[in-house]
Amino acid sequence: MRQAVFSSPDEASTYVASYISGKINAFNPTPSRPFVLGLPTGSSPEGIYKKLIDLNRAGKVSFRNVVTFNMDEYVNLAPSNDQSYHYFMYNKFFNHIDIPRQNIHILNGLATDTEKECADYEAKIKKFGRIHLFLGGMGVEGHLAFNESGSARHSKTRKVSLVQSTIEANSRFFNNDLSKVPRHALTVGISTILDNSDEIILIVLGKAKKEALEKAVNGPKNDASFPASYLQGHPNALVVSDFDAAGIKYKL
Repeated sequence: MRQAVFSSPDEASTYVASYISGKINAFNPTPSRPFVLGLPTGSSPEGIYKKLIDLNRAGKVSFRNVVTFNMDEYVNLAPSNDQSYHYFMYNKFFNHIDIPRQNIHILNGLATDTEKECADYEAKIKKFGRIHLFLGGMGVEGHLAFNESGSARHSKTRKVSLVQSTIEANSRFFNNDLSKVPRHALTVGISTILDNSDEIILIVLGKAKKEALEKAVNGPKNDASFPASYLQGHPNALVVSDFDAAGIKYKL
């Protein structure tokens, strides 16, 4: 697992956005041969999305031949709900770039048959062959997407129950009202990420993630209690962090 450490979240975000745009441009995608990109939600990737929007508007990268797959979505939140991941992605990213709407894939949290929805999502990924680059974030307790502690290495896209620490952490997006935070979500699995992705970038920012980053990089491998540890087994994983997450003191 490679690491790249930057002095600030802005510098880390600039690097990742430039890296992603470079990968897309080098791939030279076409309608019949699109670049497939996995995407997360949350505060960590917001800066990356802002930088990618700027690059797109400057004509330095196009998303016309890019296909995206998001990692997760809450159960029973409508796409119009401002806390849904549909809303987040369109508000923070998709509405501001030149990606065709048919190229966007996000799990449907309102699906009446969640097993079918999850199986169909896996099939859509398989249809495109590979995810060329999967951008991910990590929770303070080491979850990837909504793969909480105890998630198996072979897990695929499925409905999951959110643990209390995740519910509490996400309550800040629901006016700190725990009763409003969804208790279930649909999420890609560990296998979905690791076995279908040519390359993975994990963005980790802030001192709150310091212990989690240390465990993800240097802790026991394939530790189901800490799902981020599974990334150690991927042949092409890059962790990008700021000084705070890496535990580096600022230099004067």
